[in-house]
Amino acid sequence: MQKKQATCKIPGYDKIRQKHQELLETPNMPVDDSNGVFIRYQNPVLTGAHAPLEWRYDFNAATNPFGLERIGINSTFNPGAIKWGGKYLLAVRVEGNDRKSFFAIAESPNGIDHFKFWKKPIELPQTEIPDTNVYDMRLTKHEDGWVYGVFCTERKDTNAPQDTTAAVANAGIVRTKDLIHWERLPDLISSSGQQRNVVLHPEFVNGKYAIYTRPQDGFIEVGKGGGIGLGYIRDITNPVLEDEKIINQKAYHTVYEMKNGLGPAPIKTEKGWLHLAHGVRNTAGGLRYTLYLFMTDLQDIDKVIYQPAGYFMAPNYKETVGDVPNVLFGNGWITDDDGKVFIYYASSDTRSHVAVSSVEILLDYVMNTRQDKYTSLESVKAILQQVESNKTITEG
Repeated sequence: MQKKQATCKIPGYDKIRQKHQELLETPNMPVDDSNGVFIRYQNPVLTGAHAPLEWRYDFNAATNPFGLERIGINSTFNPGAIKWGGKYLLAVRVEGNDRKSFFAIAESPNGIDHFKFWKKPIELPQTEIPDTNVYDMRLTKHEDGWVYGVFCTERKDTNAPQDTTAAVANAGIVRTKDLIHWERLPDLISSSGQQRNVVLHPEFVNGKYAIYTRPQDGFIEVGKGGGIGLGYIRDITNPVLEDEKIINQKAYHTVYEMKNGLGPAPIKTEKGWLHLAHGVRNTAGGLRYTLYLFMTDLQDIDKVIYQPAGYFMAPNYKETVGDVPNVLFGNGWITDDDGKVFIYYASSDTRSHVAVSSVEILLDYVMNTRQDKYTSLESVKAILQQVESNKTITEG
């Protein structure tokens, strides 16, 4: 006769469940301060504590008599985003205490709060060489009818067997029709040493798949590469990158001096393609990641037509604290039919947030904010010009 499995709950179960439910149901309110371009919200939309209890606890008192958390979740960050079936869905990078990242879908009815993970994380199909780690998925609803997930796949650098930190990064590609069943395609094939921050454009360009890249020589070091690139793929099932060129350069003494990379797939507007990107500069306290915007031409998508000076969004004080301090990273946004834009971003590689704007406001910001002229003198001239303009108005 088989021994019956114990069904009693672990010590503290009711308290753990209640606390978790309260967290999931916490309303998220806008902060009072705003620069007019976007509105932040008081609480992160997702943290490690939002992860389902079933992932973290063995509820069998016979095998977990002390009610211990068996699988720790360290952080939830860098989510891709999509509107699906009237819900706001995030493809979240979930990192366990073991440092391995995986993807899981979290769903909200309003895009602001009440985010709840689906019951199970995504089990990615593998290529011939399995991924060691995966992260930062961008979701693109493509005109070919598929939803694509392009993410970073990391593997050990076999050319440096004694260096346990040496890694090789490339773009992994999956696609789906329901966000549940995923088909794995071959990884991106390019001539660059490594590829990170790769994003699929949502429309065909001359019958080809357009894809934004960030070529670099090493896993951390940009080397002779860097900048946001654009290339083309003839057959997505054999993703050979062709005609790659840099369309958004790094520049000395800017917020994207050291590195830059595209965030989510661009938003199509009447004025052009609206892009969200991250820029990296070095400081005495380490690397600082901020977000910036630029716009490319509707027809010539490799042509940048507007790019405001400086950052669009930088970490506030609370957001500077985390596993990797002083970092904002955004690879997901959602545009509603009424033009409202939900910008999902992560702070310090630890938690996920939302900020809200609109297409109309973002267009105004991108098209009418001054461009960088790269010297302190020019920055002062811009302020003086605005002072004089305001003086005419106030005195008139």
